[in-house]
Amino acid sequence: MKKILPKMTTDEEVESLLNEDLSDYLHSDNFKQVSFEFKPKDKTVNLRVSEELLTRVKTVAKKEGIPYQRYIRRAIEKSLGE
Repeated sequence: MKKILPKMTTDEEVESLLNEDLSDYLHSDNFKQVSFEFKPKDKTVNLRVSEELLTRVKTVAKKEGIPYQRYIRRAIEKSLGE
């Protein structure tokens, strides 16, 4: 059975928690897929877009929890099939 992480107010409470099996506190629905970028980014590109488009890109990127530049780069890579 999965446990809920208790609120702790003292160092002693934290220390005692660290002595437990922490896997009981892991919930698979709290995980999200991540990808790592290993290719060097050695070129800079300047691109003019409308303010509306940039706002939409930033909004979607924020929802995904990534910087908007990375979101744009991923969109380009996806459109090229990489």
